[in-house]
Amino acid sequence: MIIYKTQKEINLMAEGGKILAQILDEVIDKIKPGIGTKELNDLAESLIFKNGGQPAFKNYQVSEDDQPFPTTLCTSINYEVVHAPAEPDRILKSGDIIGLDIGMRYKNYYTDMAKTVAVGKISPDVKKLIEVTKEALDLGIAKYNENVYLSEVAKVIQKHVENNGFSIVRELVGHGVGKLVHEDPRVPNYVTEESKLIKVKKGMTLAFEPMVNMGDWPVKVAEDGFAFITKDNSLSAHFEHTVAIDHNGKKRILTQ
Repeated sequence: MIIYKTQKEINLMAEGGKILAQILDEVIDKIKPGIGTKELNDLAESLIFKNGGQPAFKNYQVSEDDQPFPTTLCTSINYEVVHAPAEPDRILKSGDIIGLDIGMRYKNYYTDMAKTVAVGKISPDVKKLIEVTKEALDLGIAKYNENVYLSEVAKVIQKHVENNGFSIVRELVGHGVGKLVHEDPRVPNYVTEESKLIKVKKGMTLAFEPMVNMGDWPVKVAEDGFAFITKDNSLSAHFEHTVAIDHNGKKRILTQ
């Protein structure tokens, strides 16, 4: 069931999303060869609390039978697609890429975002992977408007990624967000029959998050039980924004 937000709720999410974007930028500014994922996580957590929020991911459980997620920040390195915990600590080296995924609860509402960045110098083909993934998110958001079907957004994302020789992860999708970390609907980055049935309406708040692999699209759960990794060990990039359609019909990127 999709949870549509009031204008007041969207405004509160925008307030929290702006803070979250600033926090992520501060974390990204610290990235360099030799820094550890624990230090990045500790900075993110302290900034969230300093700004009156609570970490969305730390201790999060999909169900009561699942292990709670151990850290505030997801730090997915190289062939890790998403959901890699920041602890145990791992030291970044030049040539790595790292996907930083962060969520915050602020005044009872959640926002969620992610960026993939280079550590030191990377090769041109890896730089292209990051650029194409960000472009795919931007193109998808540009298509996201009132009365558009989610399949139309997914088609734009999928086409851009595949035309550039990369693949879209299919086992993992975006999602509704706001009152909960994960809400309906599922927001795939490739065209599905389900996405052809969901039309964008006022009050809809969604997390768009293309996950793009340099190799083939299949992924699997890593040994830690949290991270998803590419099956073929190819590199993967991830970008995410929380986006709303407000009650004037205006599109708003809430995490910027």
